[in-house]
Amino acid sequence: MRLCVIGDPVGHSLSPLLHRRMLDRAGLTGSYETVTVTPDTLPEFLAAARAGAWDGCNVTMPLKQAILPLLDELDRQKDELDLLHRREVEELRRRCDQLTRIPAEEYIAYSELVNKAGDVWHKAKEKDDFAMFCPLLQELVEYNRKFAAYYDSTRAPYDALLNEYERGVDTKMLDEFFATLRQTIVPLLQKIARKPQIDDSFLHNYYPVDKQKAFADDLMQVMGLDRGHCGLGETEHPFTLEFNNKDVRITTNYDTRNVASSMYSVLHEGGHALYELGIRDDLQYTCLAGGVSMGVHESQSRFYENLVGRSRGFIEAIYPTVQQFFPEQLGGVSAEQFYRAVNKAQPSLVRTESDELTYCLHVMVRYEIEKQLIGGTLEAKDVPAEWAKLYKEYLGIDVPNDRDGCLQDSHWSSGAFGYFPSYALGNAYGAQMLHNMEQDVDVEDSIAKGELAPITAWLHEKVHQYGGLYVPADVVRNACGTFDPHYYTDYLTRKFSELYGL
Repeated sequence: MRLCVIGDPVGHSLSPLLHRRMLDRAGLTGSYETVTVTPDTLPEFLAAARAGAWDGCNVTMPLKQAILPLLDELDRQKDELDLLHRREVEELRRRCDQLTRIPAEEYIAYSELVNKAGDVWHKAKEKDDFAMFCPLLQELVEYNRKFAAYYDSTRAPYDALLNEYERGVDTKMLDEFFATLRQTIVPLLQKIARKPQIDDSFLHNYYPVDKQKAFADDLMQVMGLDRGHCGLGETEHPFTLEFNNKDVRITTNYDTRNVASSMYSVLHEGGHALYELGIRDDLQYTCLAGGVSMGVHESQSRFYENLVGRSRGFIEAIYPTVQQFFPEQLGGVSAEQFYRAVNKAQPSLVRTESDELTYCLHVMVRYEIEKQLIGGTLEAKDVPAEWAKLYKEYLGIDVPNDRDGCLQDSHWSSGAFGYFPSYALGNAYGAQMLHNMEQDVDVEDSIAKGELAPITAWLHEKVHQYGGLYVPADVVRNACGTFDPHYYTDYLTRKFSELYGL
């Protein structure tokens, strides 16, 4: 395999170093070089490539515009291509259209704004000073309204932005979806509030970091994550980074006063990793590699975190090992007590620290606010008041400050309007996948034995392998059938009614 990056100048590029290492990690024989190519010499290079001199190339400046006519040519011929190459052309066409519709000067100005906004947001959160961030938030909103028209002028602005994260989704669908969730979750939470609260104090004993790290390694083994292809690092906010299906990195954070924090971040990020590791080899190094959408990706992470990781069967299966790691902290605590503690439902201020039941209420608050911001019925200066109102209405709690209120998330500072709903959709997709999986796999038995391979195999067959080969709606349909959020609300009702004796 002979690969390269073309452009002028190109000798300074770090691409060869990165891609050679990736080839080695993937066990592939090949080379990756830099080749100086100008717009004038591009036809000569392409002729040589077509003759077999090169198997593929990346394109950098000043060739990004010059290469576009090739995509036009392929687009005209796409009906003659096989599925994989047709979908490559469609996806490249979509991405190019998105970028080329935005005037260059506006894109540059927006990029500078995002860089500035991220820095100001960090400082504003630290100082609990929304006024610092407010003018930049308003600018970001106005830019995104404008960009939405570039993306798709036939849609309402917020619908166009939603489509960037979960294609096919719009406010009509989400309004109905969230109404269904709200009608179940809010009354359920109100009933729970009248019940004696679950004791989770033992989760907040002192848990040494070295023991938590050893436990995290064990959890990765239970999940079936091959450490030769999936590394585990440490960071303040856990995330997953994928290079290809042979090299995925996950991170976690170790809180000495909350053993569940790292436990469930490993399960969550491990779900993302299993998705990326399961994508077909023939999709690697194409625009179809990687998860198909944020909602589908979150369905996999939340599946392992909640549907598996917070199930009674899973806790019972792994709890003897948990006690071996933490005998002093948990030696006198039963598996049932631990199960109840990690499933405690209680309204909270911070989305990332919320429980399984209330999580989607946090998402709804953000959905309602950014829908109004992009729709022009809410200004940035009014966000704190609207945030406080909705938290009181949905979760029944007062918001004491902006640091733990509307400044808690980084998404808006990066311009990610339309991102949040994918978290809730992922929860619902996962619950429906579980229902369908139970028709083919003895899920309860697999979890009780701590043997997750049959579960991962089903998800691999229905979801993981396809990457971006199919559009999100088709991937969801393949795993869920006709999407119905009642599978999710029914799951929550059953679980928390049993847990709290409702």
